[in-house]
Amino acid sequence: MNAPPVHLSAPRYVLGESEADHTSIEDLPRKARAFGMPPEASLWGWGSVRRTAESLETLAVRSGRATLDAAGVAPSSVDCLVLCSTRFPGGPRTHARLVQDVMSRLDLDDAAFTGVTLNRCTNLLTGLRTAQALVAAGQHRRVLVVTTDRITDESERMENFALFSDGAASALVSAEAEGADGYEIVAGASAQRPRALEWTNEISPDLARDVSERVLHAAGMKLGDVDGLLHLNLYKPVVVLKERQAGFTAEQLYLDNIPRFGHCFAADPLINLVDRAAAGDVRDDGHYLLAASVPGVRVGVLLRKLPSGVAPAPAATDTWELR
Repeated sequence: MNAPPVHLSAPRYVLGESEADHTSIEDLPRKARAFGMPPEASLWGWGSVRRTAESLETLAVRSGRATLDAAGVAPSSVDCLVLCSTRFPGGPRTHARLVQDVMSRLDLDDAAFTGVTLNRCTNLLTGLRTAQALVAAGQHRRVLVVTTDRITDESERMENFALFSDGAASALVSAEAEGADGYEIVAGASAQRPRALEWTNEISPDLARDVSERVLHAAGMKLGDVDGLLHLNLYKPVVVLKERQAGFTAEQLYLDNIPRFGHCFAADPLINLVDRAAAGDVRDDGHYLLAASVPGVRVGVLLRKLPSGVAPAPAATDTWELR
C-alpha cells in the first residue's frame, strides 16, 4: 500500500535585523591566516552577515508566524510543533520556559511538541523528516517545523567552513497542501557514519551519494532529473567541491546566498528554496532536493513543486498578534 501524500507548505525565514560586511567580523584576517585561507573575499564568497539582538524564541515566533499566515491556517488547527536549534540555552529547568514562550506567542495552546538539536546543521531536515513521518502515520495532521539559531559569542561567527548569520526558518508539514506556496514531499533519506561525527572531520561526498541514491530510487528518478539542489551556505569552494564530488552539476547548485548572508545554521536549505522561488527559478512540477551535510551525516528531502492554484483556498484564521 502506498503511503498517503505529505506536503510542505509556506516555507518562510527571517534573518538578524542588522546587516554588516564581513570585514566587521572579529579578527577575520588573523583567523583566515590561522585557517590557511588567502584573504580573498570573492574566492570564498565572503560578503555580508546578519546579526540579531533578539532571542531564539523571538526569531522562531517571527518565522513561524510568517509560515502560518502564508499557509492561511489558524494556529488552533496545528497539532504539533517541531522546534529545532543547534544549541538550546540552559538545561531542563529553562527549556520549558523557552517552549512555553514560543508556543504561547504562536497560539499553539493545544499542540504537542518535540525538540531536535543533536543533528547540528542537519537539524531542520531531520525535523522535516520527523514531521513527515508523524503526518504519514496519521498521528498529526498539521506540524509546524521551525529552526532557530544565533551566534552568542562573536568569536565564533567565522569558522574554517563558513561565516555565520543569525536567523530562523519554518514550514508547515501536513496531509494537504496549504496556501499557494506548496510542495509534495516525494522522498527523504539520511546516511551516517557515527565514527566520523567529530566536527573536525571533512564532509563526506560518499554519504551524499548514498542519500541521493536512496531518495532517487524511491522516486524513480535519476540525479539529472533534479531541477535544483538547496544545500548549506558554506564557503563556495567547499560547497562546489563536495557537491560536485557527490555528482551534482554546477547548474543544480544555488550559490547566490553565500555572499548575501552566509551560513544560517540548519535553515539554509529552506532559505535557499524561498529565494530561488522568489527569483523565478522554481518551476511547477519541478523537483528540488533540500540537502545538508555535516561530518558523519547527510540528510536529504526531495520536493515536487505543486502547480499554482492546486492548493485549497486558505481557511479562516483566528485573530492573533506577535507578543
